[in-house]
Amino acid sequence: MRSNCLSRPVLTNTLPYPKLSAADSLSLYIHWPFCVVKCPYCDFNSYARRGKIDQPAYLNGLKAEISTLHTNTQNRTVQTIFFGGGTPSLMQASTVQGLLDHIAGLWSIAPDAEITLEANPSSVEAGRFSGYKTAGVNRLSLGVQSLHDDALKALGRVHNADEALKAIELSQKHFPRSSFDLIYAREGQTPAQWHSELSQALKYADEHLSLYQLTIEQGTHFAKLYEQGKLSIPIDEEAEEFYNITQELCENAGLPAYETSNHARQGCESRHNMVYWLYGDYGGIGPGAHGRLRLGGQTVGTETTRSPEKWLTQVQAGQNDNHQSQIISLDEQADEMLLMGLRLHEGIHLGQLWQRTGFSPDKDKVRQLCQDGLLEVSKDKKTVRASIKGRFLLNHIVLELAASP
Repeated sequence: MRSNCLSRPVLTNTLPYPKLSAADSLSLYIHWPFCVVKCPYCDFNSYARRGKIDQPAYLNGLKAEISTLHTNTQNRTVQTIFFGGGTPSLMQASTVQGLLDHIAGLWSIAPDAEITLEANPSSVEAGRFSGYKTAGVNRLSLGVQSLHDDALKALGRVHNADEALKAIELSQKHFPRSSFDLIYAREGQTPAQWHSELSQALKYADEHLSLYQLTIEQGTHFAKLYEQGKLSIPIDEEAEEFYNITQELCENAGLPAYETSNHARQGCESRHNMVYWLYGDYGGIGPGAHGRLRLGGQTVGTETTRSPEKWLTQVQAGQNDNHQSQIISLDEQADEMLLMGLRLHEGIHLGQLWQRTGFSPDKDKVRQLCQDGLLEVSKDKKTVRASIKGRFLLNHIVLELAASP
């Protein structure tokens, strides 16, 4: 186990409580929607494509969309780039290189820019790690999900536990920063089993872990099984027990939670994801990608066409209707800031909320939520955060505090 975080320059948006990103900074999210198989729990915009993907065509399409985004953000400095999916590690290294070269030819790139790529641990994809590093990727996020073969099979994963451990080792060898994901509170899993599995995982962890409690997402295969009574997962007190085990073990290992599902050593938080949680500016590129940008004194939400084939056809035809946008009202911004900010361990800074939206939560409602054990207010009254109990009821809290009617 190693950590390079503290030896590097201190990042501007790491804890203790980071500031909102500057209006002249920009993050880029690039979506690669293709997978080998569609996992039964996944509700992301992803598609299983067993045939060969025309990567040069998609590269040109993504570059065209990047160029369009640049017309409205050309004076910005790119702080983070994130390749998500889908399975971005199905991309050829030359595709990643082409995209990063195109971005560097348009914007100013911060010297310490964080460039993350999500990867699956299969041997074919792991073999591309060296090429990604050469292309400019400096942070890898591995979708491990479990260290047990039976659980991986139940989750629809195409790798096994041995491949996962080898991929973790390889990612730490090639990249200065790395992370991996696990899913817990799975069907049939006991708290004791999760304690054992997480303890094992922490022996291999470097600087960052993403630990997600299994949830049933609408439209997934797991949702169908759940509705038919063929799938069950821990709920209520048992689910909270899983969560408490997660917090205790990670805290003791020096990887405390900085967000509901994310744990990191001091200074090793995911800078890109912090942009989301702190309501910074990011452009969404690729099929189904979302974005939030401050343009002309307003905040604009963007979303592209979800179907990869339709998206590519539209981009190739030079059509702009694949990219929908809408003005986000101040009340909507306030609600989004609450929803995202309350996921952070440090909570949301009320002064920043007011500065951005002109909204302050009703003091009586805040007081009541504190009495109900769902919210906690800092001693200086400047920040509010969800309690452990409240982290399971974030939607309820936001509805209580919401600026929108």
